[in-house]
Amino acid sequence: QVQLAESGGGSVQAGDSLSLSCAASGGTFDRFVIGWFRQNPGREREFVSAISWTGTMTLYADSVKDRFTISRDNVKNMGYLQMTSLKPEDTGVYYCALRTTWRPASLRFPQEYEYWGQGHQVTVSL
Repeated sequence: QVQLAESGGGSVQAGDSLSLSCAASGGTFDRFVIGWFRQNPGREREFVSAISWTGTMTLYADSVKDRFTISRDNVKNMGYLQMTSLKPEDTGVYYCALRTTWRPASLRFPQEYEYWGQGHQVTVSL
């Protein structure tokens, strides 16, 4: 059973940078595509970014493109989301998730992911 644990995040001001990490255990990490999602109360879980098994392919939501960078380290079984130029609308609980397939048309759908972390709060204030 794969387990995921996010770390990082916290409270920052608009324009600041923040990094999130996702540690995986219990599985063969490089078999999985990593996705990052975020969610606010009363709203659906929103796709942020995804990275393929070896990191050669990435996808970003338009709202974070050119500000966020997704990466992974398959030796350490770690995924990362580096966030820069943060805005108040980036506030939310951020989740990392894993799936086995890379299908660009469905990477944005949380129901396509098999494993999820517990979530980590990111708060951006003016």
